[in-house]
Order: sequence, then C-alpha cells, then structure tokens
Amino acid sequence: MSERRDEMSVGATTLRLMEGEVKKALLGVLERVSAASKARTPELAALCPRPRLVAVSKTKPKEMILEAYTAGQRHFGENYVQELVDKANDQQLLAECPEIKWHMIGHLQSNKVKKVVEIPGLYCIETVDSIKLASAINNAVKKTENEGKLKVFVQINTSDEENKSGVHPDEAAGLVRHIQESCSHLALAGIMTIGAFDHDLSIGPNPDFQRLLKCKARICEECCMEPKDVELSMGMSNDFEHAILVGSTNVRVGSTIFGTRNMKK
Repeated sequence: MSERRDEMSVGATTLRLMEGEVKKALLGVLERVSAASKARTPELAALCPRPRLVAVSKTKPKEMILEAYTAGQRHFGENYVQELVDKANDQQLLAECPEIKWHMIGHLQSNKVKKVVEIPGLYCIETVDSIKLASAINNAVKKTENEGKLKVFVQINTSDEENKSGVHPDEAAGLVRHIQESCSHLALAGIMTIGAFDHDLSIGPNPDFQRLLKCKARICEECCMEPKDVELSMGMSNDFEHAILVGSTNVRVGSTIFGTRNMKK
C-alpha cells in the first residue's frame, strides 16, 4: 500500500511540474508572437494588430489545457473529431473553462460533421476543402439551435502533396464563392494551409506561405472581398514567427507549448 501511495505522490508531483512547464512555454510563445507582430511592416500590422494563437492540444490530457487556460489561453485546436468531442464535453473543462474556443484543425469527413458542429464552445472549422463539405457543415449548423454563423477557413493545398488535404489553389476562389452564395449559416474567416514541413527558412521565405498570399489576393479580387476580411491561418511550432512576419493572422502551435505529442495508437 505504501508503494502505491509513493507512486501516486510521484505522479502528482510530475503532473504539477508538467503543468508549470506548460504555462512557462505558453508565455514564451506569446512573447515570440508579440515580437514577430511588432516586426511586421505597417501594412501587414494594419490588417491584424495581434495574430491569434491557437494552442494545439491534440493527444494531450485535459490537465494541460486547464493550465494553459488558467494562464490566459482561450483558443485551442484539435485534429481528431472524437478527441475534440470528448474534450469539449468534459465536465471539468466545461465548468472551469467557460470561455474556451475550440478550433477543428484536422481533416473532417462529411459523415462526422454533425458531431463537430454540436460541441459546446466551437469557434471555427479550419479545414473546409470542398463544396460537398461546406454544404454539409452549413446544413448541420442550420439544424442546431446555435445563433449566428459558424466561422470557417478554406484549406488550400499549397504544396501539391498528395497526402495533404486541401483544395487546389486554382479552385479556392470557387469554393469561397460557394460559401458566400450558398452557405448562409457559415461565415468565411479566411484561408488556411499546412504547407511542407521541411522548408529551410535560411534559403528564403516559405514558398507555401507565398502561394497562400497569392491565393488571398486572387480571392479578394474575384470574390469582391477586402484584404482585412480574409484571415491567413498558417504557421506552426517550427515556423510561426516567419508566418506572422509575412502576414499570418492565426498560428497553430502545439509541441512548443505542450511538448512532443503522444502518438495515437
């Protein structure tokens, strides 16, 4: 019995240390976001004074989310539908994190849309990559009792990698028009890309981010939108500062805040 109590004591101590590290890491990332924001050109700064930080908590326990929330973080991102559903409906998180804002940032299948749009605290879906999916989300939102429109990002495959989701850049404006004209329960927040993971910034700007910037310019022209009304969700743990410098308004940071993610079995 005493060995069991010792194990529990060690586990509790480890958890406290883990939580302390989450807060420290989060504050460090926020400082870096602020510094990158201040280093942007005045033109970019006018579009978005302060980029939004989405803390990607996939595979991480709720204790880490609670620690980050207590430290001031409000926006959290999840890749997997069931994990998002479970965390968003967790009674402790509901009670202690009333202002939490969830982002669905992983690939979403049409048959799982209903699960996602019904979760409490859903802020946006960042991975709309087809007319079929946009219509499914719109119809599901219509059937809920939620007031207002659901924010969505159009995901664009800027790296042309077959293993990545996203609409082709040439088809992005058409998808945006569909959301504008046929999805009355959705509000286009902007466009998103993941991009290639292995770009070496020492040789120049990330070409995937540059391609997304061109997509934004084309969408604004073809869909009669103001640049300030189209957000750019790009940049993760390894390149979020560069993403902010070139125009990102929404960065998704996971491992730098929560540590290396636990691989799902």
